[in-house]
Amino acid sequence: MESFGASIQFDRRLASYDIQGSIAHAQMLAHCGILSKSDSEKMVKGLKEILASIGKGEFVWSGRLEDVHTHIESALREKIGDIADRLHTARSRNDQVVLDLRMYLKDEISKIVSLIQQFQKAFLTLASNNDDLIIPGFTHLQRAQPVLLAHHLLAYVEMLQRDGERLQDALRRLDALPLGACALAGTSFKIDRSFVAKKLGFSRILENSMDAVSDRDFVIEVASALAILGVHLSRLSEEMILWSSFDFGWIELPDAFTTGSSAMPQKKNPDVFELIRGKSGRLIGNLSRLLVMLKGLPLAYNRDLQEDKEAIFDSIDTVKASLSILIYLLPLIQFRPEALKEEEDFSSALDMAEYLVKKGVPFRQAHAVVGEAVSYCLDQNKTLKDLILIEVQKFSKYFESDFKNCLGWNASVNSKVSQGSTNPKLVKKEIEKWERRIQNTEDRRQNK
Repeated sequence: MESFGASIQFDRRLASYDIQGSIAHAQMLAHCGILSKSDSEKMVKGLKEILASIGKGEFVWSGRLEDVHTHIESALREKIGDIADRLHTARSRNDQVVLDLRMYLKDEISKIVSLIQQFQKAFLTLASNNDDLIIPGFTHLQRAQPVLLAHHLLAYVEMLQRDGERLQDALRRLDALPLGACALAGTSFKIDRSFVAKKLGFSRILENSMDAVSDRDFVIEVASALAILGVHLSRLSEEMILWSSFDFGWIELPDAFTTGSSAMPQKKNPDVFELIRGKSGRLIGNLSRLLVMLKGLPLAYNRDLQEDKEAIFDSIDTVKASLSILIYLLPLIQFRPEALKEEEDFSSALDMAEYLVKKGVPFRQAHAVVGEAVSYCLDQNKTLKDLILIEVQKFSKYFESDFKNCLGWNASVNSKVSQGSTNPKLVKKEIEKWERRIQNTEDRRQNK
């Protein structure tokens, strides 16, 4: 039973937060006259020594002590004797563990948001270095319209921005102190929860003691944001895998981030992207695991809640590892302009339809006219640029001698004028805007 119920193998990563919480709790007990100042100071001194010992790697973790809280209490008792037994006054494991988890997630969210911004900068670098390169844009994995590569890359910058905002939204909701809720009903001691909240950097306290110890929706919310982020990384990975394949050949991946085949010497496998694509399943699975764990629990605390930690720890570790390697890999990707030379893929068809609309033809009619022109080209083994005026006028009298001005990849991207489109001038402004925005965020963080 001791082995089955033990959590020390994974909750030891909460040790520093457990000690910080205990220090604040001891100081509060003295502040409220529940402990003597002398006893509180001995506790704080002993806890700081334990924290230093953990930081140096000297602390001994034992399998016979089931969790991180027991380890620290036991170590404190060895240092200061029976005084340590007073530390648990007016608190419970139930509010203690959720405090540790909230403090841990506050720190980890800040680290991940910082990694997201570094990854956004990597996209901006890649976009700036390839600002004039045009690629086919796809819908249904069929060539649709030409777009600037930089415009395509900026789509991921937008996704990542929302990922960071979701995590920061979650941070605002979990930034509440549970300590003082005790087992589930509060305490008969006149404690000062606001004192502890201020000491530990929480913006407010949780108002309902039962909710404080039984709530894990803040963990689920973070896991959800991480799963969505993982899906975005998986989509990016799928595109990089496709683009690096022989059939596409758009990009060259650096050797340091690929492997060869054990049997086929010509292979260069995109392992990093395949692993990240695969790891998105872990993030989605951890979210499902947490939802199922919580769905049938009556109030207040139940031991099932011990299962929250491994899931969220794994999601945090997976996302940080994925982002860290992508930050280094992305700027090293080399695009191959020779593989992206313009070819007739009829992706100017919509531009041709819009040409007719500007001449006064209703869009649905223009759409049908260009469809007929494309069919004609396929039958005659011609491109749209091969057509002469007399041929296109068989489909519509509104075609004039300037109709070819709208054809081709360059003409297509340059014709776009709507905000948020792939027009080169607009895309350049977007890159500059994002560079300023991220720099301003970094400056604010450094000034805190």
